[in-house]
Amino acid sequence: MSKKVLIIGFVWPEPKSSAAGSRMMQIIQVFLNQNYQITFASPCAKSDNAFDLTTIGVSQVAIELNNASFDTFITELNPNVVVFDRFMMEEQFGWRVAENCPSALRILDTEDLHFLRKGRQQAFKNKQPFTDEYLFSDPAKREIASIYRCDLTLIISEAEIEILRHRFKVDPALLHYLPFMLDPVSSEGIRKLPSFEERNHFITIGNFIHEPNYNAVLFLKETIWPLIRKQVPKAEMHVYGSYASQKVNQLHNKKEGFIIKGFVEDANQAMQEAKVCLAAIRFGAGLKGKLTEAMQNGTPCVTTTIGAEGMFGDFQANGFISDNPQEFAANAVALYTNKNLWIEKQQNGFEVINDRFNKNEIKKGFIAILDKTIQELRNHRQNNFTGQILMHHTLQSTKFMSKWIEEKNK
Repeated sequence: MSKKVLIIGFVWPEPKSSAAGSRMMQIIQVFLNQNYQITFASPCAKSDNAFDLTTIGVSQVAIELNNASFDTFITELNPNVVVFDRFMMEEQFGWRVAENCPSALRILDTEDLHFLRKGRQQAFKNKQPFTDEYLFSDPAKREIASIYRCDLTLIISEAEIEILRHRFKVDPALLHYLPFMLDPVSSEGIRKLPSFEERNHFITIGNFIHEPNYNAVLFLKETIWPLIRKQVPKAEMHVYGSYASQKVNQLHNKKEGFIIKGFVEDANQAMQEAKVCLAAIRFGAGLKGKLTEAMQNGTPCVTTTIGAEGMFGDFQANGFISDNPQEFAANAVALYTNKNLWIEKQQNGFEVINDRFNKNEIKKGFIAILDKTIQELRNHRQNNFTGQILMHHTLQSTKFMSKWIEEKNK
């Protein structure tokens, strides 16, 4: 019997633009390796940066919001597994999947916990500490309801698992820790990397549609970079990222050595040319792709507590973690000028990649939980009665709201 998976994407994957795009490609690869027939569907318009999934044997289908055509489509496809890329897609299509393919395993991939990122952003805006008032929010109600309605939710960071289990008392049986799945760094690969002497300048990278990335660049430009530049006047700050808007481009200042480079075709090459990566992230959630890219390419990093969250576990960081601008700048300069320190921190990064993000180990765990949940689906759902309650009410409310919008659109 052929195994089929339908992935409903919030956007089409853009692995060269965002960590979320890379992670989606990693998940697709796991299903391909398990001989699943994969269909990727999205209501979103495709950008030029979208990866052509047909080149790896994945079908691409455009779907519509609030339209019964999806019911016909999914009934004919009849997938064994449906993956919702972010909770907004589960809200839109989850009830239709449950109604038309009740025996399909429903998986939510959060990418990061949106309510956590938004709550931290709001607290930052309000210049307030991040308290329960920002955590127990309406977005949290929506996202956690979505987690309960699904059979399994993929969580990218151990820190987020902790929050869901201990602050919100979510049943651990509904959650699966699935971080980035990366190729180990071999000693041969390490030997080929450019040395300390062959590298120059500082780098930061990140898609600018993502508000934490823009804010981090602003923090570098206004506060941290002037402190670094005073001590290493010939160094430059190279800022890479897709979707650089006018407000991003106007931060470009050649005289100050603050260079907005925009979209980069090969992030690995850019990372290997740089001596130190800076990730001055003041709010956000999930895991930071720029940090794993830095570690893979042997580029030590200075980041913040939020940037490092869920990244290093019991391992030493591939650089320094600091929330104080003066300390952040001093650490950046130390890495930039001290070869022995630089090599020591670089080595830490290789260990983190090989031990914490080793794709072979992580894939095994994912496949095991996938197979187990499919086999025990009936019992699994009976044990999640809260999910049944939420699905019952969603089927009533969301279903009729959607049908009303559909009628209105006619």
